[in-house]
Formats: sequence, C-alpha cells, structure tokens
Amino acid sequence: MSTLEIRDLKVSVKLPTNENGQPSLKPILAGVDLTVKAGETHAIMGPNGSGKSTLAYSIAGHPKYQITGGSVTLDGDDVLAMTVDERARAGLFLAMQYPVEVPGVSVANFLRSAKTAIDGEAPKLRTWAGELRGAMEKLQMDPAFAQRNVNEGFSGGEKKRHEIMQLELLKPKVAILDETDSGLDIDALRIVSEGVNRVRETGETGLLLITHYTRILRYIKPDFVHVFVAGKIVQEGGPELAEQLEAEGYERYVNATV
Repeated sequence: MSTLEIRDLKVSVKLPTNENGQPSLKPILAGVDLTVKAGETHAIMGPNGSGKSTLAYSIAGHPKYQITGGSVTLDGDDVLAMTVDERARAGLFLAMQYPVEVPGVSVANFLRSAKTAIDGEAPKLRTWAGELRGAMEKLQMDPAFAQRNVNEGFSGGEKKRHEIMQLELLKPKVAILDETDSGLDIDALRIVSEGVNRVRETGETGLLLITHYTRILRYIKPDFVHVFVAGKIVQEGGPELAEQLEAEGYERYVNATV
C-alpha cells in the first residue's frame, strides 16, 4: 500500500529580487503534517490565500516554491530530492486548477508519451487505443478530442475532464486535485466526480482534494477532512466537518490564528 508522508513541511514563495538584486522569500506553509495512503480520500478545505495550492505545487516540484523545512516521502523515498519528472514516474499526479495549453501536441500523443515515460515502455498501440477511447467515452468526450492540441481552446469543463482522463489512464499512486471543481457547471461536475470515484474505487490511489466548497464532496465522499488556515492544518475530522464548514464558514479558524 503506497503512502505519501508530509512532515513539518515549511515552504516559502520566491518573490522578485529587491533593489539590491537579492532574491526574497515569503513564508507560506508553516509546518504541515499529513499522511495519505492508497485507497484514502482526503479533502483540504480553507479560505483563499491559506496555502492550499502552495502545498500542491510544492509536492509536485514547482520551482517558484522553496522548501525551507520538513520532508515529503512516497513509500519511504525522498520526494523533495526528485526532479519534477522523477516525481511523476514515482507515482505522483497533480491535476492543476488552471491547466496550461501545449500548442502543437495532440491529446493522444501527449497521453501516450506520458504513459511511456511513467511505465518505462510504450503501451501497445491496439490496447492503448481502446483504453483511450474507453476513457473518453466514460467522460462523455467527443472522439475528435484526441486530435486536438492539449488544452488549446478548451472550455473549463473540457480542461478538467482532460485532467481526469489523465488520472484514469496514468494510474498514479497519489493524486492531488487542486480545485478540480472550479469553473464547472453541475453536469460537468458530476461527470468529473464520477471519474474520480472510478479511480477511488480501485483502492490503488490515494486522493488529496483541495477545494473551497463542499459541492464536490457531495459527489466524492472524503474519508478525512482537513481545515487549512495560515499555512497549516488547524482542524481534522470526517465528512461531517465539511458540512460544519459549509454552515459556519472559516471565520472562527481564521480568528484563532490571528
């Protein structure tokens, strides 16, 4: 059973250089402890600016963020010592809040290249074509979508469906979904959630959902809910905690950290 362990993680964001030409850092994460195991679904909820996305991008290896303390391991291996591509090959996956466009690269080629890089060998064309077609059908995507350039001209819903298609086909050990529900209408939210639940039901992937709202949690039932404020987890509980946050908001947690 794969396990992602985050211990006392401290992260700062790199700011533009000052008038003396020296780089400056702004602390964001103030010591995060979290363990995500295969088959578990964790929801991280918190107000804007609390550091939720910083956590996601730091685990993925975004160069904008500098680790200033703590550790992140996947099955005992030091994630922070890995390059971005090594983290992906090790089994980490990030569904981005704002997926980037990749002009000149088709969805089909992108996905097959990613699968080849992760598995160390190219999937057999006939088998892969069936898997790709099946994944698109489950997400109610037009087959012509496979020949479009990655995220170029995609609607918000198409971008998020593409992220979940990657999740289903690449089969990571741990998946971080950064506000996957943002910008989705009710139909797209349901379809995307069904895709996440298919991955969840395999029991082979640990899921970390980052969100502001409970609406996606009505479709994807979390095992654990963590309240994230001022760069750290300040409260933990089960699904009932999400409902409490929906009713009461984050104010009392924010006030307690001031």
